[in-house]
Amino acid sequence: MTHWLLQAAGELPWFRTGLFYKNLHLYGIFVVMATLGGMAIHGMNGGTKQTSRTRAVTGALFGIGMLLVMAGGFGQAARLGLTSTAVFPTWLWLKIGIWVVVGALFALPYRSPALAKPVYYVLPLLGALAAYFAIYHTPS
Repeated sequence: MTHWLLQAAGELPWFRTGLFYKNLHLYGIFVVMATLGGMAIHGMNGGTKQTSRTRAVTGALFGIGMLLVMAGGFGQAARLGLTSTAVFPTWLWLKIGIWVVVGALFALPYRSPALAKPVYYVLPLLGALAAYFAIYHTPS
């Protein structure tokens, strides 16, 4: 009899499968998009760091979401056999770059409220571009 965490003898535990990493990545994306979108709306409505009653929770959720995005993404890359940065294909580097930009967008709505509206519009476009690279990449 196998342990409940193992699918079958010789197989990876469920928490090390490609499907798990993909779902972790997607959940992280949802959290990041929701928190950054909420911050942008707050900024567009004239809100500031000082007037935000949920700033600490939003910041924590954004950080957790980014961690899940990266853990899920790199876990999925490992499942695809991409274990060395020397052999990362271009599409993966582009996705990493997009997520670095998304991480930097976190500071904009509060530092410059005038940029909250562009952040709100650019965020879904960056997400769609990252999804495009993930779905339509050429096999390495």
